[in-house]
Amino acid sequence: MTSQSVPMGRQKPWVRIGPDSTEIVADTLFELVGPDWFDDLAGRFYDGVAEDPVLRPLYPDDLAGPAGRLAGFLCQYWGGPADYSVERGHPRLRMRHAPYVIGSVQRDAWLACMSTAVAGGGLTRSAESAVMEYFLNAAQHLVNAPD
Repeated sequence: MTSQSVPMGRQKPWVRIGPDSTEIVADTLFELVGPDWFDDLAGRFYDGVAEDPVLRPLYPDDLAGPAGRLAGFLCQYWGGPADYSVERGHPRLRMRHAPYVIGSVQRDAWLACMSTAVAGGGLTRSAESAVMEYFLNAAQHLVNAPD
């Protein structure tokens, strides 16, 4: 298997500095940060959504459900257990987002909230960059409306 065929989140190394200042290398982002990190990321993201005039109307009044689903999906995507797929089936992100008008304005607002959320996660620069690369590609993939 070449490095190009290894899914993102499973590329090595994921590195962090431990409490004793030693370098800790993990096989996946999930292994590096654990499930609580994804819950916290989703919480930070939806804190931003709650205040965003472009995104807020696209979501239900109670953001707990979307936050839980986002955290579950991201845990699975980045190397954690497949609980999301067991509960909800294949992610089918494009299909699940098809009912919503997503143009460049919505994409950019989403990315701004996610970028702020990721920046608050305490990742190394290289890990943060890899995570944001995924989000940039995913957000662009979900655009379904012309400007």
